[in-house]
Amino acid sequence: MSSVELRSGDLLEQRDADAIVNAWNRNFIPWWLLLPSGVSGAIKKRGGYAPFRELRRFGVLAPGDAVTTAAGRLPFRAIVHVAALNALWISSEAIIRRCTVSALNEAARHGFHSIAFPLIGAGTGGVEPAISLAAIRSEAETHPFAGRVVIVSRE
Repeated sequence: MSSVELRSGDLLEQRDADAIVNAWNRNFIPWWLLLPSGVSGAIKKRGGYAPFRELRRFGVLAPGDAVTTAAGRLPFRAIVHVAALNALWISSEAIIRRCTVSALNEAARHGFHSIAFPLIGAGTGGVEPAISLAAIRSEAETHPFAGRVVIVSRE
């Protein structure tokens, strides 16, 4: 089971994490058409476009799916992108839970020892931050991933 830690701050400053989670759309709109905002915008600004170019090879993702790319210029081993929004650009507690499990499965598959999550769905997705936090924490605490999980909130 994972060890779960809550932190306040910037997801991209979690230098002790092997990977970070990017709460992404379903990958059906080309990355270059999207305005840079939230976690994805920060990744593009500080890490470059390479992770998003790599992401397109995975095609359209189902809500809750996760895929892993290189981290671009960011100091992480990888970025785990989760499909946090449905086709109407809305998230839900169920999608957040599936995203968390999928991201932790990716972390285990790639041999990561730690992964940092933002509050999935709490931005564009419209989910209350407390609901996102509770869903991520609940899934992380019961998932067999043996590494450290950091949940980062800007609050």
